[in-house]
Amino acid sequence: MNGPKPSWSFTLWFLQIHWPAAPEHVERCRAAGKSVETDCANFVRLLQPFNKTHVYACGTGAFHPQCTYVHLGHGAEEPLSLLSPTLESGRGQCPFSPREPFTARLSDGELFAGTSVDFMGANAAIFRTSVRGGSQHYIRTEAYDHNWLNEPDFVGSFSIPDTHSPDDDKVYFFFREKAVELDPWDQRVYSRVARVCKNDVGGKRSLINRWTTFLKARLVCSVPGPSGVDTHFDELEDIFVLETKDPQNPTVYGIFRTSSSLFRGSAVCVYSMASIRAAFNGPYAHKEGPDYRWVEFKGRIPYPRPGTCPSETYDAQHKSTKDFPDEVVSFMRQHQLMWEPVLPLGGRPVLTRVNSPYLLKKVVVDRVDAEDRPYDVLHLGTDDGKVVKALSIIKDNWETEEVVLEELTVFQSPAPILSMELSTKRDQLYVSSELGVAQLGLERCEFYGSDCAECCLARDPYCSWDGQTCSRYFPTSRRRARRQDVKYGDPWSQCPVSEDDSDSVAVKEVYGVEGNATFLECVPRSLQAELRWTVSDGRDKTLRQLPQDPEDRFLPLKRGLLVQRLDLSNAGLYTCTSHEHSYSVVLTRYRLHVIPNHSLHPTHYLQNHSDPPAPPGLSRTGTTGGGLSGFLGQSGGSVSGLRNSWQPPLRSYKDLQMVGAAGLSVDECEQLWHREKRRQQKLRVLKLKQENRKARVRRDSPPETPL
Repeated sequence: MNGPKPSWSFTLWFLQIHWPAAPEHVERCRAAGKSVETDCANFVRLLQPFNKTHVYACGTGAFHPQCTYVHLGHGAEEPLSLLSPTLESGRGQCPFSPREPFTARLSDGELFAGTSVDFMGANAAIFRTSVRGGSQHYIRTEAYDHNWLNEPDFVGSFSIPDTHSPDDDKVYFFFREKAVELDPWDQRVYSRVARVCKNDVGGKRSLINRWTTFLKARLVCSVPGPSGVDTHFDELEDIFVLETKDPQNPTVYGIFRTSSSLFRGSAVCVYSMASIRAAFNGPYAHKEGPDYRWVEFKGRIPYPRPGTCPSETYDAQHKSTKDFPDEVVSFMRQHQLMWEPVLPLGGRPVLTRVNSPYLLKKVVVDRVDAEDRPYDVLHLGTDDGKVVKALSIIKDNWETEEVVLEELTVFQSPAPILSMELSTKRDQLYVSSELGVAQLGLERCEFYGSDCAECCLARDPYCSWDGQTCSRYFPTSRRRARRQDVKYGDPWSQCPVSEDDSDSVAVKEVYGVEGNATFLECVPRSLQAELRWTVSDGRDKTLRQLPQDPEDRFLPLKRGLLVQRLDLSNAGLYTCTSHEHSYSVVLTRYRLHVIPNHSLHPTHYLQNHSDPPAPPGLSRTGTTGGGLSGFLGQSGGSVSGLRNSWQPPLRSYKDLQMVGAAGLSVDECEQLWHREKRRQQKLRVLKLKQENRKARVRRDSPPETPL
């Protein structure tokens, strides 16, 4: 848990522990120019399980990091308590600042941490510290050496076994840093994966208390482009290691963002441990030549291979890193960087978001067993408080398809998602931000509708049609009627064939005033569905596809159709149909009545009446017996809502709510406003050209001669 926890006290299983910073540390922090409210408190940055009864915790301690053990007790009735009467120094285990990125992993009584070790945050290192008491012996990367670490931002760390021998176990660190292999004036940031052996104890005569097995390689996440020009997502945001049945070969998921100033975007790339190990077993990078550039090292590599752990797997002669020959240790001082990068599976991201309203920040992955095969469901946290549930499907031609299952707004305010934890036993996803913690179910099959086709089109591995409703899919279930098609989403092959009876969908009556706008709401049941609108005038019942309007009055949106300027010819029967693959279904139908503008005089009428007259078939309460939607496409709107149809010209996208744009998101309203603004600007330019043309004609005409 790397994000900052509340200061002064923290909560474990709904019980609180009071743990403030020492007053002298608070005063020293304040004297150094830090804020008392946001910096000079004890922000809990680390909570790691130590054993069944204790948790190891570290806090910033008002820029004086400290660590201790938390006694959990043996039951719910036993209170929590801080075990150590005197706190231990947290330097090298916890950052000084509550906002500094860092990572830590407790393994076999030793804490492996990537953090800074000074007040200013300038000395960053990868540390190993024993937390079992007694000796405080530590191992770290070389200080102030850019070839080791160059202003890193740590993202995650994981302990992954390499072979069946525990002596080969390694800890992998994921971070981003300024690229040392580029020119000095090039300040680009690269993503890295680094590893150290867990049994590394440093060198004997050189690299004392320093890693002798530290290696790092570049993580590449890019979209191939024409002529070999790729679009790179260089900056690592989050990492998730998905455990598999083989503990030595988990699947690694990473979120990356672009560092380009031309566009903003996020991508998700997947890596195998085989490709990561291949990079570390490949050639080393090396500086040589008159211009001292980075090239591939082609000289003799000493034995045992630098970066391998002292174990009987590769070399039974050296029992400890202190037994390594001097040439191995000297080689490691100058060769931490590998030449070959780590490429993602498939050579490209499995999911991208470019110029999207949000950026991806956090990722957790759940491997779900479906009818045909397991699928990896991605739960992605965004910087505006949303959780996106998606999956990447590999087709028969080895191409991938992005499928967004859900997009949930978890918090009311657009606060970035700080952390996400997945509990497969409880089928829950826990999401946190600065506003609090939310608990989400992994599946919400009931929202996919009560029809077999809708459940199949959802393509959610968690859900299947059980013959009666869309419900949770269990691989061990013996129900023969269950239907699921995640790979293709083809309801024709899974569900009973039924005729599409559009006449069974009730028609909603909608009234609007000529020259004003109206919004016809139609919400698709699937994020992959395409909405198509048809209209008939009701007399010859001729259907025509929308939008087909030379004046561009119709604007299709994600949640419906906006008619920007009503005309008498726009009256008719509007049908919204959802299309996905080869399946289509009618979602809703509206009969739009357009009231002539000359029949209503708003200024005169509003001076003498409290409400405008109701159109034919509409009562004073705004309801009829036939499913009336009200004015301007707003469900259940009263007749007094017609007063809103007379408004001054639009000045901002917020004014769209006054012309019946209810149900639109802020992004859709802003898009519509900019579109309307461009249209008005074109009209002003055209008018200005006409006036200039008239003035030029008057100027060029000969003067009249007096009689």
